Amino acid sequence: MSQAQPAPEQPPEQPPPEQAGPGERDGEMDRTRDRDAAGRARNARPRDELGRPLGRQAAGAPTMPDDLALPPAAAVQRAQQLLDDGRPFHAHEVLEASWRTAPAAERDLWQGLAQVAVGLTHARRGNDRGAAALLRRGAAGVAGYAGASPHQIDAAGLARSATELAARIEREGLGALDDAVLRLRLRR
Repeated sequence: MSQAQPAPEQPPEQPPPEQAGPGERDGEMDRTRDRDAAGRARNARPRDELGRPLGRQAAGAPTMPDDLALPPAAAVQRAQQLLDDGRPFHAHEVLEASWRTAPAAERDLWQGLAQVAVGLTHARRGNDRGAAALLRRGAAGVAGYAGASPHQIDAAGLARSATELAARIEREGLGALDDAVLRLRLRR
């Protein structure tokens, strides 16, 4: 008859590890990623025209500076120029910079504008679901400013156009859309 083996000693139960914050791993800063002092990612890695990261040695498309700070009218103008040029990822970077520095009363507007640009980026990348979702989310954020139209932004028109584009993407798919419909207008 064989004797039962004693159960192996179990280590004492430990509490779950804390969730790492941005740029952290195991409570320490992750030095393998390019981040600023606050732990936010920097745009040092080369990217293609649609914002997809490339290898570190690739030439890449020009990006917006990390410390971009434009007055609202200039930000809208620059973002529109980038949208017209078919560079919605870069328009998103301009709008996101304005979102970070906007007064509290306008933050939802700038966030919505940035989300519309991300929706257009997803569309150019061929991501139907992501495009429709971000266009709708951005339209909802912008729609709250339809009566005010700050900085001459056509909030009502943009919200309507982004919502209609999202529905069209869901109905027809990106393959059926002409490039021109992916160039929304921020102003009248």
